[in-house]
Amino acid sequence: MKPDMKKARSHESKIYWELSHFYEPIFTKMLGPRICGTIESLEMPAGSEVLEVGVGTGLSLAAYPRDVRVTAIDIAPEMLAQAQRKIDENGWRHVRLLEMDALDLEFPDAYFDFVMAFHIVSVVPDTERLLNEIARVTRPGGTVVIINHFRSEQKWLGPLVDMLDPITRRLGWRTTLRYSDVVHSGPLRVEQRFKTSPHSLFTVVLATRPDGSLADSQPAEVLSQR
Repeated sequence: MKPDMKKARSHESKIYWELSHFYEPIFTKMLGPRICGTIESLEMPAGSEVLEVGVGTGLSLAAYPRDVRVTAIDIAPEMLAQAQRKIDENGWRHVRLLEMDALDLEFPDAYFDFVMAFHIVSVVPDTERLLNEIARVTRPGGTVVIINHFRSEQKWLGPLVDMLDPITRRLGWRTTLRYSDVVHSGPLRVEQRFKTSPHSLFTVVLATRPDGSLADSQPAEVLSQR
């Protein structure tokens, strides 16, 4: 981390601090298939170093190959306790959990081959800082996967969903985050952007950290969609 960078205040999402026990039954069916299917499609090589930022209760953990090394972090100990129970019950020796702020990643530069951020970019208070931290710890040529809801680009739907934003902010996330906010907030090159079904509310973004200096990198336009 740069020495002059202020430490971010931990977010106060009610989803994390007050509703952690309800997270699992609600979101496993809603989010799990999309997340797990995306992980499995990556075909991670054996020995890959993988970071998942904001692992929550660990609904993604079963999808990771047993021959990669997964480091999963979250800021909420209540969430991590549930994830740890999954690890213990399944005997997953390839996964370690750490309590950590996603805006202050305590890892060396260019350490991970894959960095995963599922439904977190609209939760943290500083999207730009999150993406810069993710890019920093990703190896040149490494893969970053983001799954999130972005504000609809349809003229009638975007304003309609915006009406829910005061409610969702009280629960800890915002509905107004635009895809362009993510693309232009960090030095990553977007390779693919797609939805897993035509009516899905969520978008999958596959990006890479370009070779060379992060300071010299510029976000690219979407290269392909499906």
